[in-house]
Amino acid sequence: MGGMIVVAIALAVVALILAAGLATLWIGGDTQRRWSNRLMRYRVLAQFVAIVVVLAVFYFTRPH
Repeated sequence: MGGMIVVAIALAVVALILAAGLATLWIGGDTQRRWSNRLMRYRVLAQFVAIVVVLAVFYFTRPH
């Protein structure tokens, strides 16, 4: 049960970073130039961490 909470948190972080990136695209201008690429990098990193978390939860919660 605790593993699912960690997975949910990891997915929520990815979704929040994605939403922030989309918001900077809609705002445009100087904000977009400063934050768009940075948020893309953070999102890719967060997705990698989320995948590792999901795989770890699957591995450690399966019957051995």
